[in-house]
Amino acid sequence: MPGVGTRALPTVRPSRSGYGIMVTGTDELEAIIATEAVGSGPGPRRVGRAIGARTRIVGWVVLLVLASLGVVTLLTWMLLIDETDRRIDGALNSEIAEFARVTETGINPTTGRPYSSVDEILRSVIAANVARPNEKFLGYLDGRFRWESRRTSPRVLLREDPAFTALVADVRRPTRGSYESSAGEVRWSALPVGLAGDPQRGVIVIGYFTDREHDFAHEAARLMGLVGFGTALLSAVGAWLVAGRILRPLRDVAATANTITGRDLSRRVPQRAQARDEIAELAITLNAMLDRVQSGMESQRRFVDDAGHELRTPITIVRGHLGVLDPHDPDDVVETVALVDDELERMNRLVSEMLALTRAEQPSLLRTELVDVGALTRELFEKLTGLADRDWRLEAVAAVRCRMDPQRITQAVVALADNATRFTGDGDRIALGSEAVDGRVRIWVADTGPGVAPEDRQRVFRRFARGDDAPRSDGAGLGLSIVEAIATTHGGRVLLESTPGHGATFTLDLPRSET
Repeated sequence: MPGVGTRALPTVRPSRSGYGIMVTGTDELEAIIATEAVGSGPGPRRVGRAIGARTRIVGWVVLLVLASLGVVTLLTWMLLIDETDRRIDGALNSEIAEFARVTETGINPTTGRPYSSVDEILRSVIAANVARPNEKFLGYLDGRFRWESRRTSPRVLLREDPAFTALVADVRRPTRGSYESSAGEVRWSALPVGLAGDPQRGVIVIGYFTDREHDFAHEAARLMGLVGFGTALLSAVGAWLVAGRILRPLRDVAATANTITGRDLSRRVPQRAQARDEIAELAITLNAMLDRVQSGMESQRRFVDDAGHELRTPITIVRGHLGVLDPHDPDDVVETVALVDDELERMNRLVSEMLALTRAEQPSLLRTELVDVGALTRELFEKLTGLADRDWRLEAVAAVRCRMDPQRITQAVVALADNATRFTGDGDRIALGSEAVDGRVRIWVADTGPGVAPEDRQRVFRRFARGDDAPRSDGAGLGLSIVEAIATTHGGRVLLESTPGHGATFTLDLPRSET
């Protein structure tokens, strides 16, 4: 129970008159606990605005979309370029093969007669074949331009380019190459042509304007880029709307946390109906945490109220007797000092039990180890027989090992046995036992006292509570609360079985763990 310790208890100090005793009020104690547990001011400020997270989400979505579209566009462009290049190479090979077949026959396909000269071969072949777009057929005779295909697109006069003419006009064997013209790259193939009896030498050249053929791929890439940019904008708008919808519960969480104070823990994070995602689980978890914190705070406040009430009584008694003390009467002084000492001792016991309860409720203070439950039971029995003159019985011993804090378990069992001695007389039976059942370990203390009435079975575990028929005791009514706290920190519970007039059995029901 965080925040409950020596600071959380009322402070007793002498009054200014020298005879009275003053105590800090429960409001002050409550403020101390509230401050330590949750904080007296408003809840934590939001570290960043939700708009920042929303913007980052949109930014990442747009970045991923653009990156994906960029990769797709690049791959598509490269594939189109590669396909175009392969198509050009195939066309060049096909045209050269066709020209070679025509020239090898030596027959003019137009007239059906043999060719009479190399010039006739060039003119006939070039005239009979229609160039494709971005394709040109050229004929060279003795190193000079002679014929050109009729298609004039593109309007680039390779025939007037002396560098190109020097490159292709005088080849001696079929040749392929690439040339950078004013219209871009030209891929060409050249086929030498000759005719028996004609000393002239001719060359047929097929040229493809590669960059012009690549325009389709470039245009497709540009179109894909524009479409991708528009897609990215639409994705950004969609991501903005979706991110706002997704982050809305987080804004609710931040708003709720910002309204929580040390005195108001009633606010909860709104939960969306039919929601089953991680954010819904976060809201459920936070609400459960707030429930636990609120329950702990209410328990602490009740504890402070009860402690203040319990301490107020002896303080009132002390102040009342000191107020009427006759300092000149030795007997009155001795009697008053004895009464004050008795009440202060009672207050000391109350403070000690409150500290014990505080420690029992803190799992971090457990010192667990693997314990032989049977040996521990026998040791406990030896200790309990010295508490009072009763008929002590050892009913059962569990032959198992379990991980627990033996000191805390001893404290709990001794408290149960001490409680049993208060409700029994000389010679009455009090039994101790332990057993292992269904993966759990049970240690019980049973007595033959008056038992616990049904209406008191829940109340006896409350702090400072006593049964209606409970005998006068020097304790503060925290014994069973301490026992319950010890069992809870071990992951267990305390069971009570009682029949009025036939005794009661208190059982520590603990999980059996050997790890």
